Amino acid sequence: MIGESSFRVLVFDLGRGQGKFIRFGDKTKLLGGSGLAAALFQEYGVADAPAFDPRQPLIFAIGPLTGCFPLMSKAVCAFKSPYHEQYTESHAGGRLPMAMRFAHIDGLVFVGRAERPSCVIAGIRRLEMHDVHALAGQDVFSTGKHLRRMFRRSTGHRSIVRIGPAGENLVPYACLNVDTYRHFGRLGAGAVAGSKNLKAFIINGESAFPAPATKTYAKLFQKVYSQVVDTDMMSKYHSLGTAGNVAVLNKIQSLPVRNLQMTVHPKVDGITGETFAKELLLRKTACAGCPVGCIHVGLLREMFASDNEYLYRQVSYDHEPIFACGAMLGMSDASGVLAILDECERQGLDVMSAGVALAWATEAFERGVIKESETIVPLRFDEVKGYCQAVRHLGARTNDFYRLLGQGTAVAAKHYGGADYACVLGQEMAGYATGEAFFVSQAMGFRHSHLDTGGYTLDQKTEGKPEIDKALAFFVDDERKRVTLTSMVSCLFARNVYSDAILQEALASMGLEDVAANLVSASEEVQRLRWQVRFSTGFDPASVRIPKRFSEVKTWKGPIDGAHMAAMQAAYADEIRKLGAAA
Repeated sequence: MIGESSFRVLVFDLGRGQGKFIRFGDKTKLLGGSGLAAALFQEYGVADAPAFDPRQPLIFAIGPLTGCFPLMSKAVCAFKSPYHEQYTESHAGGRLPMAMRFAHIDGLVFVGRAERPSCVIAGIRRLEMHDVHALAGQDVFSTGKHLRRMFRRSTGHRSIVRIGPAGENLVPYACLNVDTYRHFGRLGAGAVAGSKNLKAFIINGESAFPAPATKTYAKLFQKVYSQVVDTDMMSKYHSLGTAGNVAVLNKIQSLPVRNLQMTVHPKVDGITGETFAKELLLRKTACAGCPVGCIHVGLLREMFASDNEYLYRQVSYDHEPIFACGAMLGMSDASGVLAILDECERQGLDVMSAGVALAWATEAFERGVIKESETIVPLRFDEVKGYCQAVRHLGARTNDFYRLLGQGTAVAAKHYGGADYACVLGQEMAGYATGEAFFVSQAMGFRHSHLDTGGYTLDQKTEGKPEIDKALAFFVDDERKRVTLTSMVSCLFARNVYSDAILQEALASMGLEDVAANLVSASEEVQRLRWQVRFSTGFDPASVRIPKRFSEVKTWKGPIDGAHMAAMQAAYADEIRKLGAAA
């Protein structure tokens, strides 16, 4: 239960088709979420074995405040990534965190490999594995539809997590789809599930738990809720959503366009958040336990020429997908962006990696580095049909070219040439070309994410070049604060709501006074623990390269200072080594 000092963890052996619950860890030291996941990988992972080794765990974890406060609505997925063969995390919401809370599952660990494509069902009343080989090859949406029909018996909070063809085909940036509109997107969690023949799992949150009876809890809950709902603090996420960033970044010459050959899109009006809202927005929805409603769902309307009929599809969008499958591909039409996103979703591909990889392939195609005999279809900026077909080839690993491109843009560029314009910062870049701090922070960050730290914010708020010492202090401290949140586990959109002090009050109101008292020091230890686990799997900060294209960028501040960026990267590598050093 919530007030207990250790975690209730379900360990499920897919090879045996059996699972068991154990008590694990100490909340005052691990906190939950990111901390719990790293400790579970230490316990069950095999640091020197490949990502697809059946012994490797696929881990899911929630935190002590999940389901108890607004926006405590995320789960952490941890695994050894097939993309770079190192320990990593991915985060997602949907209904999964709440379902785990109401199933009394703080952590879920899958080990082993099922003989055939399988679905695991877990809850307080059911723990079983089913053969679902009939769903092999089915896309993400068809899989979800069939699973809902096959396993109707459910009450309370239910979450369905599944993979598409890309995961089954072990594409290293295949994702896990969570309840249709959310994803464990980056670095290949879907491929790890595919390697285990785990087509899907369902969590049934069928229990209940009483809210703390103290006035402290009720008063604090209302205070946080009012901040979220009654102020402007979260309004941007509900109104246009993060898609509003497209026009803003374009205005300040910081939107990656056409494989980052430009930072201003001449036809940006066709793909801004305002255009999506005006022309395509169907509805807004939210993760369970979140009152904000930042998930924007667009309506894609396509006509089939064969029978003159229209098909309507619902596709979620925000800034990152619009950047990757829109601006980076030179797209000028919002419907075209939705069509590419829809195909990525069906295949179960991370849209950011897929879009950026295809942007590199398009430039390489234009330069004659790769030919149509390899791409199968012509790849041209702002031509949706070719991209939709290419996404299907990526998911299917149709030939050697798509097999290599599916392993990552850097792998394909190393094989064919064109590494200088491969837009990779540890993994395919995120949608900000704001300057040196962002490029370094994503390239060197723990999971190579724009959300490891707010490097893009530092670029925008600093006049001129960010000073290296100040940038390093910002990177380390900001990461620590975010690790605290991803251990609770909060949506990072709420990072301005949940200060350390508010989190300590929240934990104390839940009867976790010892956890509250140790919060800051524990989060520092979790920050170090994550790096230590990553180093144990082979990470070397000196091996990270920032391609030449990033030093050719020009923003509203002027050209990127390549020498300054290199110095910042080297200094940050030293700080990361300190964090990863064993105690």
